[in-house]
Amino acid sequence: MPAKQAGKKAGTQALADQLHGPSPNIATNLAIADIALRGGSILARHAVERAFLGRTYAPNKARKILKGRTWSETLVHGALARMALRSVPGAILVGGALVAKTLYDRAKARDAKREGEARLDDMARKGEAD
Repeated sequence: MPAKQAGKKAGTQALADQLHGPSPNIATNLAIADIALRGGSILARHAVERAFLGRTYAPNKARKILKGRTWSETLVHGALARMALRSVPGAILVGGALVAKTLYDRAKARDAKREGEARLDDMARKGEAD
C-alpha cells in the first residue's frame, strides 16, 4: 500500500475513534441522525402549516384541512421544495413562481378568497370522512 493511502486510512480511523454517537458504527449514527432530522422537520412543517391556518380557522378545522390534502398535492409540494433547495436556478424558479402567484392572488383577492375557502372546506370534508 502506498504511503499516501496508508496515511489516509490511518487518518480516517483516528477520526472514527473521535466521533461520538450512540453506536460505534458511523453508518448507524448517520442513519439515526437522518431519521431524527427528517422526523423533526416533519413535525416543524406540521406546526408551521397549523400556524398559518390557525390565524383564520379553528384548530379542529385546521387539522381537518391538513388531513384532507391529497397525495398528489403533498408530492408536488415536496418536489417543488426539493427543487428549490438543490440549486440556485431551482430556487429562483420556484421563488419567482410563488411571488407571481401571491401577486396574482392579491390582485384577485375576492375571487381567490372565495375559491380558497371553498377548496379548504372540501379538504375539511374529506378529512372528516377519514
